[in-house]
Amino acid sequence: MFDLPHLASLLVLGAVAGFAAGLMGVGGGMLLVPILTAIFSAQQFAHEHVIHMAVATSLATILFTSIASVRAHHRHGAVLWHVVRVLAPGILIGSLAGAQVAAYLPTVWLAYAFAIFLTFSATQMLRNSKPKPHRELPQPPGMFAVGTGIGAVSSFVGGGGGFVSVPFMIWCNVRIQNAVATSAALGFPIAAAGAIGYVIAGWNVPGLPEGSAGYVYVPALVTVALASMCTAPFGARVAHSIDTKVLRRVFAGLLYALAAYMLSKALRT
Repeated sequence: MFDLPHLASLLVLGAVAGFAAGLMGVGGGMLLVPILTAIFSAQQFAHEHVIHMAVATSLATILFTSIASVRAHHRHGAVLWHVVRVLAPGILIGSLAGAQVAAYLPTVWLAYAFAIFLTFSATQMLRNSKPKPHRELPQPPGMFAVGTGIGAVSSFVGGGGGFVSVPFMIWCNVRIQNAVATSAALGFPIAAAGAIGYVIAGWNVPGLPEGSAGYVYVPALVTVALASMCTAPFGARVAHSIDTKVLRRVFAGLLYALAAYMLSKALRT
């Protein structure tokens, strides 16, 4: 179990991740995975399992964060449920498959992959380029392929897919408030399939700490989920009331910092 400083860190982490999930339509994995990696390392968990556990626990947490966030967005009528329905089947398949593949990859590969993904996501947020006015969302076969890709990437990095799905929808001329809200709804199938995949993949793996369900570390899951569910609705309310341009830049800067941490973790490994 965690001592008091680590418990406090998890509560703060959950609160910040929940707010970010509601505000930007992300699952919070961009914050959760690097910091959970640091906390699990400080707890002296087996180094070969640390990032797998951080990714798996992040995905399980997003199950709860997504519910709290999407309820708040739905009250504003912002969730595009028809988009959720066509993306969800591909997301489920991609998330399940991605978790199985990631479980067999060395920790250092996941750290490099996460650092690259964070850098890409931050750059996309900063660019904020305007899409061509005639561009629309693809037809169902194309949406299935996009959903599969979002699910696979999300299960690799432990995120809710927002840093893929939000830029994709904005690129297809979906209004940013609708993109954020719809991404929050997509976080649930991504997290459910990914978390189940990591539980299965890590079920009989030796060396996992007590309190683990596969690669999911339950004490951290409960602590972070409780805090994130309290702050996610507040983040969603803020998203519908302010200009997010400045926050987009601040969040991009945070992502660059987290990418640097994960890169240093990979180099040390």
